[in-house]
Amino acid sequence: MISAGDFRNGVTFELDGQVVQVVEFQHVKPGKGAAFVRTKYKNVITGSVVETSFNPTAKFPTAFVERKDMQYSYNDGDLYYFMDLETYEQVPISASILGDNFKFVKEEMICKILSYKGNVFGVEPPNFVELKVTQTDPGFKGDTATNATKPATLETGAEIKVPLFIDEGEIIQVDTRTGEYMSRA
Repeated sequence: MISAGDFRNGVTFELDGQVVQVVEFQHVKPGKGAAFVRTKYKNVITGSVVETSFNPTAKFPTAFVERKDMQYSYNDGDLYYFMDLETYEQVPISASILGDNFKFVKEEMICKILSYKGNVFGVEPPNFVELKVTQTDPGFKGDTATNATKPATLETGAEIKVPLFIDEGEIIQVDTRTGEYMSRA
């Protein structure tokens, strides 16, 4: 059990049967009246963010979210298969659970699988991945304004904006959280 007075950023707990994570918290002691904890928390499964106040003595059951490294193996229709690196067990995960940033993941990459009480609710790809540019238009000298970019298709099928000097066949580094080009690999 955790009390609202012990809230810190990143703490996960159960609230009305839902798993939530503290995003921001503030202990408030008004001049008149009882102290309270103003909290902004995010539902871990749905992603919705709610702001509310709690009595500092209110207690909630602690929720332990398991984060496990697994290797992405292949997809079969709507199911994506991940292999546990310790037991070599294949775990199928529905495409609806995967986030938008999964488009940067190729086979054999290690991802973090997030689960609560054995139910998988999220997949975190690596923060930075190195991918090959499979299609992009050539950049021409003289076309440059400041920070000019062009669209490029990567080996996973994802499309991002890259600087004009990047050509087909080059390996580039991409930030999966923002979907932005970082550098040449």
